[in-house]
Amino acid sequence: MKRALALVGLAFLSVLRAGRPQQTADDACSVQILVPGLKGDAGEKGDKGAPGRPGRVGPTGEKGDVGDKGQKGGVGRHGKIGPIGSKGEKGDSGDIGPPGPSGEPGVPCECGQLRQAIGEMDNLVSQLTAELKFLKNAVAGVRETEQKVYLLVKEEKRYVDAQLACQGRGGTLGMPKDEAANGLLAAYIAQAGLARVFIGINDLEREGTFVYADRSPMQTFNKWRSGEPNNAYDEEDCVELVASGGWNDVACHLTMHFLCEFDKEHV
Repeated sequence: MKRALALVGLAFLSVLRAGRPQQTADDACSVQILVPGLKGDAGEKGDKGAPGRPGRVGPTGEKGDVGDKGQKGGVGRHGKIGPIGSKGEKGDSGDIGPPGPSGEPGVPCECGQLRQAIGEMDNLVSQLTAELKFLKNAVAGVRETEQKVYLLVKEEKRYVDAQLACQGRGGTLGMPKDEAANGLLAAYIAQAGLARVFIGINDLEREGTFVYADRSPMQTFNKWRSGEPNNAYDEEDCVELVASGGWNDVACHLTMHFLCEFDKEHV
């Protein structure tokens, strides 16, 4: 290739000379020979160019198949136990029965002897009452105040079932409404060797508003332990009495012993 380019250059020079009849030596030296030079060495690789513009967004792919159904989740926590229903109304009185037959004629009154017999019976009743109270405290294990009788039931039940058990006996869960009653009940369960029992206090109807089992509001007296009530895990709506005398809110679905309370006039 280089030889061919040289021959072309010489031929071009001959033509130029043939076209000029008179040519001096200086003219011959000033003639420029246009002959391509040799191919130069390859240059160094240039710097990396700037990134091009982003291309167009490609078409949306086809929708994939629906995955398999996941496994069934675990059972959730127990929901809150509903409020205790109100005590039903007293039923209607039955029809009056027919009059009984007339009794035998009475004997003439022996007033002196009758008064003596009545006095002896009064003394006997007083003696029996004292003995009955002793038996209640020593054998049956109840505790009394002037107006109330308390019974510790050593059966483990949930709060609602404990309340129903007390109502079935004609009472309600124990409601310590003053320091004296609370101290009496605390000593009662401590002497029985128990650590805690259900008492008749809850906030089942309205969170944070504790009432007694007979739906009466709590007023000035309470014996909450430090940091209580705290409604831990959002499910502590019932109350226990511990042997030291303090109160603590607990979950109603727990089972434990409980205290029943009765009005003396209804016992």
